This record gives sequence, C-alpha cells and structure tokens, in this order.
Amino acid sequence: VPVLLEETVARLVTEPGGWYVDGTAGAGGHASAVLAAAGLDARLLALDRDGDALELARAALAPFGGRAIVERANFSEMSEVAARHGIRNIRGILLDLGVSSMQLDRSERGFSFMRDSPLDMRMDDRQELTAAVLLKQLSPEELADVLWRYGEESMSRRIAKAIAGALARGEPVETTAQLAELVSQAKGGRRGRTHPATQTFQALRIAVNGELAALEAVLPAALDLLEPGGRLAVISFHSLED
Repeated sequence: VPVLLEETVARLVTEPGGWYVDGTAGAGGHASAVLAAAGLDARLLALDRDGDALELARAALAPFGGRAIVERANFSEMSEVAARHGIRNIRGILLDLGVSSMQLDRSERGFSFMRDSPLDMRMDDRQELTAAVLLKQLSPEELADVLWRYGEESMSRRIAKAIAGALARGEPVETTAQLAELVSQAKGGRRGRTHPATQTFQALRIAVNGELAALEAVLPAALDLLEPGGRLAVISFHSLED
C-alpha cells in the first residue's frame, strides 16, 4: 500500500477525466488509484528511473490498457517525455520522493546497511556512478561537504577523514557493512535510536542519484505542464526535500 494513498487521490482527483502524471510510479499503487478515481476518460503518464520498479508498474497498470503510458525516465525529464507524447494541460502531477521500501528491501541494491551488499545505491542502474565509486572520487573535503549538506551529519569531517584514511591504506570500502562499520567507529560507536551510519547513507544516496537537483528541475517544469487549476502533489520525507 503506497504512502498517503487516500490523501493523495483525494487532493489530485477533483473531477472526472483529464491527464495525470505519476513521476515516481514505483509499483504503480498511486497511479492505479488515481486512474480508477478519475474515471474512464482519464489518462496517465507513469515515469520511473528504476527499471525493476517500472516492470511492477507496467503490470499494475496493464488493466487500464491504453489509458496508461509507462516510460523509464527521471521525473526531471517530465517535460520532454510529455512533449514526445503530445501531452499538455495536465490536471494532476504526483511526486513521491526518496528511496522506496522495495529498493531498501533488496539488499543487492546497496541502499541499506541491514544486510551486507555491494555499495551501489543507484536508482537507475544504467548510470555508472555508484556510492563506492563516488567515495573514491571525492576528496576528504568534498566528501565532508556531501555528508553535511545531504545528510546533515554533524560529524561529517571526522567520518570523511576515516573513509579517506581507509582508502589510502588500501582497505576496501566497497560494501554496506564496511562503510557502516567505518562510520560507526568514526562516531565513537555511539548508538541511539538510529544507526550511526544512517545520515551518511542518506547523503551518499542523494548525491549518487542527484535527487535534490532533479527536484529543483522538476518543480518549475511541473507548474508549466499543469492546466489552470491543476494540482501538484509532492510527498517528502525530510527537511532537505521540504
């Protein structure tokens, strides 16, 4: 069940018919509910950059036939995709930001430190940049800046120094467990309600996927696509997205 399902549908669908866009289709839960609520004259463009998620969305939206267009794309490319399909005067646009539970649950994707896996974190596996590659590319100062800006990590310099030191000694930092342990040691092994590496993992995920840059690009694009009185619904999860 997607987050805020009833609330999202109630705010997006105010009258029958029209075009809608789900920029983060995921497993198709929001998109299916919007189409069902908007009636037989409604159509929807579903986008997602995650190929695995999009296959689930295709299956969920298959009963709607030609009323649903499903395409693999970052939501920042929404204007170009809509133009290619001749879609304009959109009645409602939805964005559900951040990582999905499906991505977290699949350990091989490298988003979570709950199970050891390659340090990947790509939402779109067509891109070359992974979290492990990013750690090797950034200087300690650049890494500390990423951890501070995207993870709001108060011990960013100490963590960046620890990671840089491990890499300089030839120690591998290529799995989620290796990184989580490094961060935990750098923070003195302190454990509260959240794991010491939580903010570091968030920061690297945002950096690898360019999440905030994509959000900054899509907001004005979405407003241009909406018809007068159209609605943009954005589900956000932390202060940086807000």
